[in-house]
Order: sequence, then structure tokens, then C-alpha cells
Amino acid sequence: QLQLVESGGGLVQPGGSLRLSCAASDFISDYYAIGWFRQAPGKEREGVSCISDSGSSTNYADSVKDRFAISRDNAKNTVYLQMNSLEPEDTAVYYCAADQSCGFIQSGSPEYWGQGTQVTVSS
Repeated sequence: QLQLVESGGGLVQPGGSLRLSCAASDFISDYYAIGWFRQAPGKEREGVSCISDSGSSTNYADSVKDRFAISRDNAKNTVYLQMNSLEPEDTAVYYCAADQSCGFIQSGSPEYWGQGTQVTVSS
């Protein structure tokens, strides 16, 4: 079973930045696409971003496009989500997830989930 562990969440002021990490328990290069979901209080879980197994393809929700950037370091079995120009609307628990392709971002049903990390954007 693949295990995913998120880190890097915290409290940040509007306009600030955070970098989330998703560490995988197994070698992920050429095996898994990795993506990020988030869920805010009182709202449904939504897909944020995803990167293909090779890193050659990425996608983003319209709400975070041009502010967030996803990347992966397969040598470290880690995927990152750089979040810039953060807004209060970005406040949520962020989860990383893995599956064979990035199609799980739209389906909402990835094969593997991490435990989540809290991101709070507030003055």
C-alpha cells in the first residue's frame, strides 16, 4: 500500500506564501500521478492541482491558476505545491492523493489519500 504524508501547512497572512510537501513511501516515478485536493469548512472537497507520473503534464483549478505551482522530485519521492498570493478563500485542509493518472482530480476518487495538512489564510 502506498502511503502519503503531507507537511508544510500553517497560518499565513493574505498575500503570503506556503510550500506544501507530499512524501511517498515508495518510488513514485513512472508509477503514479500525484495531485492535491482541499476542503474548506462547510464546502465540498475540490481538486486543486495534479502532476503526471513523468512530470511532463500539470493542471490547475481556475481558482488557483497563476498562483499555485505543482512539481515533483522523484529522487526524493516527494511532490510539492508552491502556493503564492494566498487569499482567505484558500483556507482549507489540503490533501495529497495518488492514482495511475490525473483523471482522479475530476472523479474525486483517487486510489490513495494522505492525512491532510491545515492551511489558514487570515490577517
